[in-house]
Amino acid sequence: MPAPSENRELSPYTGWTRAHWEAVADELLLAVRPYASPHHGLVNLPGPRPSCSGPLSDGLEGYARTFLLAAFRVAGAGGDDPHGHLARYAEGLASGTSDTYGTSGTYRTDAWPRIADVPQAIVESASVALSLRLTRPWLWDTLDERTRQRAVDRLLPALRPSPVDNNWWLFGLTVAGFLQDAGIETDRAQRTIDRSLARIEEWYAGDGWYSDGAGRSFDHYNGWALHLYPVLHAHLAGDRELLDRYGPRLRSHLDGFARLFGADGSPMPYGRSLTYRFAAAAAPWLGALTGHTPLTPGATRRLASGAVRHFLDRGATDGRGLLTLGWHGPYAPVLQSYSGPASPYWASKGFLGLLLPPGHPVWTDREEPLPAETGDAVTAIAPAGLLIQSTAADGVVRLHNHGTGPAGDTGGEDDPCYARFAYSTRTGPVTGQTESDDNHFALVVGGRPTSRGPAEPQGSGPGWAASAHTPCPGVRVHSLTLAHGRAEVRAHLVVGAPDGTPVRQTGWATTPDGPTAQLQPVHGYTVRTASDTGSTLQGPGSRTAALHGTTGGPESLFVALASLTDEPDPAPVVSLAAVEVTGTRTLTVTWPDGTTSVRTCGPPWS
Repeated sequence: MPAPSENRELSPYTGWTRAHWEAVADELLLAVRPYASPHHGLVNLPGPRPSCSGPLSDGLEGYARTFLLAAFRVAGAGGDDPHGHLARYAEGLASGTSDTYGTSGTYRTDAWPRIADVPQAIVESASVALSLRLTRPWLWDTLDERTRQRAVDRLLPALRPSPVDNNWWLFGLTVAGFLQDAGIETDRAQRTIDRSLARIEEWYAGDGWYSDGAGRSFDHYNGWALHLYPVLHAHLAGDRELLDRYGPRLRSHLDGFARLFGADGSPMPYGRSLTYRFAAAAAPWLGALTGHTPLTPGATRRLASGAVRHFLDRGATDGRGLLTLGWHGPYAPVLQSYSGPASPYWASKGFLGLLLPPGHPVWTDREEPLPAETGDAVTAIAPAGLLIQSTAADGVVRLHNHGTGPAGDTGGEDDPCYARFAYSTRTGPVTGQTESDDNHFALVVGGRPTSRGPAEPQGSGPGWAASAHTPCPGVRVHSLTLAHGRAEVRAHLVVGAPDGTPVRQTGWATTPDGPTAQLQPVHGYTVRTASDTGSTLQGPGSRTAALHGTTGGPESLFVALASLTDEPDPAPVVSLAAVEVTGTRTLTVTWPDGTTSVRTCGPPWS
């Protein structure tokens, strides 16, 4: 398909218009057609491995997630469907919900797995139900009664309490919303909605941030699940009471979340399910759709178009036009056991903006810069224990982590997508090489660096955030990050370690064609080294600097200056801050503009 011409007057940052979004949606949908089963009930995409739910579930995932993309595409066009997308998904619905054995006794190769047998089918039922809700006049309302009843029978089990205690509760809510809209089992559907919203309420931490289940798992599931499903349901249902409750939370979330996109369009590579890529644009689009957003229409489109272009321009699709399992291209270390060949099509959520009509300001206003492009900023997200640092000169965004981690048991090992002290839009965490972990502070015990484990937030404020962790029995590490411009002051107070215990602080892992990383000892470190760290999601050949020291006395303070920048020929990091250590815990930092920060590393925090 010929690509639309760029419009740099309307979209000076990305060149994209609504026509580009429609064209990319069509290209992605047309690319998966050769992999559909005979009656389109499954989309069996090729890939290096199946998910833990098995190939049949993966085929349903391929159907459901691409159906959602088709729904956004066709519903946003008012039912206009020149490529006949919906007809294929209607046939697939009829076939996928049929009995495993047809009337002639022949085995149907595209019947869906049942929720009772494959729990992953609950996840996919939400995409199917939302797609049916969005396209109801052109698909659901045209089906015969028998097909509709079979579909309802497949969806109803999703109304039961969730078997997974996290964002999965919202899949039942989404199915219930469609059933209510269609006038089916409305009382039961309402009970599911009420139960689901009550459950996620327990995880709301404030300022627009939810934990994805019990614990402190603050990640991209905030945007593409925990906000998306309740707010979109309230909008589609015309439920003003629900929208008045959840809409302002979305707006608060976007205040911080929009700062996590770099000038190159990259969302922050942090947390699980990174192969969903530009699904990160779903929440900003939802804010524009409902009016609950701090972003202007032009900034919303710039963010979303930049995110999709970031990945498409860097090889997210293969030669067949299929989204791959990875980040820019294939990259297995960021996958989870539930990741299968069709999993990347969760990115379909990033096309939610097509629901906004062509005449909406989000399509007609001139693109405006991202928060990361308008000026240097350091923003604390207190509920999540995060500190966002961005610089306008290079558009790089850094995320300092002082209070979030993965949900569930990690078996004592750090998850590199959660446990690092810092992430950025221009680097990726080193995976699978504990000896070379980037942005990590560790004691070296038995010749191996300790894991961080759960990070316990200890406070945050303008330009700083702090946390504590227990790397081994009897030892506490209190950590503090101060940020200003591109400079980072990284301080760690080690309490309770035996005298002479080696410690190590690593810096950013950068590739040869990537940004410049700097790491300079200030206090407590005696040796600086550098090592190869292999590949990250940004590419091969990364290197990481490290500082080394040893403990002495009941508590030992270690302080370093760090920087990550895309500026050419950057000044040494020592020119970005003057750090004075007083006593065993107090830091006085003077920045180049003359301002001063005085903070204590360790309790009582001040």
